[in-house]
Amino acid sequence: MSSATALVFPGMGPSNFSEVGKFMVLDPYTRRRLQEADEALGYRLLDRFYASDSDYSEYTQLAFLVNSIALADRSVETLGMRPEICVGPSFGQKAAAVYAETMSFSDALRMTAETARCEAEFFATEYTDTVTQSVARTPRAQLEELVAELNDRGELCEISGYMDSTFFLVTLRESALDGFTAAVRAMNGHPMYTMRPPVHARAFAALRAKAEREVFSRYRIDDPALTVVADQDGRIVDTADAVRTMLLDTFDRPVDWPAAVDALRGLGVEHVVVTGPDNLFRRLACTTSHFQVTAFDPKSTVRRMTAPVTTPAGA
Repeated sequence: MSSATALVFPGMGPSNFSEVGKFMVLDPYTRRRLQEADEALGYRLLDRFYASDSDYSEYTQLAFLVNSIALADRSVETLGMRPEICVGPSFGQKAAAVYAETMSFSDALRMTAETARCEAEFFATEYTDTVTQSVARTPRAQLEELVAELNDRGELCEISGYMDSTFFLVTLRESALDGFTAAVRAMNGHPMYTMRPPVHARAFAALRAKAEREVFSRYRIDDPALTVVADQDGRIVDTADAVRTMLLDTFDRPVDWPAAVDALRGLGVEHVVVTGPDNLFRRLACTTSHFQVTAFDPKSTVRRMTAPVTTPAGA
C-alpha cells in the first residue's frame, strides 16, 4: 500500500483573542475566510471574538473553526499536497466536514453558532454542576477502577475521551472533583484542565436529541468527497447519514483518538498535517510514534510571517 497524507483538524482547547488575534489579522488565508464568515454570520466575527471573555464562547468556537480551515488552506498550498483523508477529533469534526465538502463553510459556521447556543441553553438548566477533567500520565486500568467506584456510589462519572494510553477526559459532578483529582494524584497521574461546559458523555443524550431537533435537522449534509475517519471509533464515514451520525455522536460518545490513529494507519497514512490552534494532538505519543507530523498553527505561522529577512553576506 502506498503511503498517504491525512489532514488532522484538532479538537478545541482553551482559546482566546490574545493568543490568536495577531495571526487572524496578519494571515491572508485567515483574512479571506473571515470575510466569508462575516458575510455568512451578518456581523464582524473578529470584533465579537475580541470582546469574548470565555474560552468556549460561541464566538471563540467560530474563530477556532475559521482558523482551522484557513490553516488547512495554507498547508495545502505551502506543501503542494491534496490529502484524500481527514479526521477531526471532537470539535475538529466541524472543520473536517467542511474540508470533505459535506457542508459549505457558511453552513458550518451558522450550524456551529446555533449549536453553541443550543448547548448553552441546555447546560443553563441541566448538569449545571458537571465538568470534564483532563488527566495525564494516568494508568488506564486504575482510572477505570476509580470511575467504576464512583459509579457504584451513585456518582455521575464517565470517561469522555481516550486521548492516548495515559491521557483521558473524564466527566463528573464538580462536587466530586476534588476527591477525584486527589485519587488521580495518588496513582501518580496529573490532573490538568477543567472544562466547562462538559463534553462527550452518555449522560448528555438529551442534548444530542435537542441539537438534532433544533439545529441539525435544518442543515443539508452531503456525502463526503474524500475519506473521513470518525474520532469515536475509527470507522470510515462515507455517506451523508454517516457524517450526520458522527457529528451527533460527539455529544454523547467519547473520543477515541488511538482508534482513529489505528484507522489512519490501516489506510496507509504515514504523514499527518495538523491544522489549527493545537497544543495536544500533534504532541500525543500515539500520534508522534506512528506518523511524521507537520503542524500549521497560529503561533508558528506568525513567527514565520514576521521573521526578519536576512541578506547573505556580500549580496
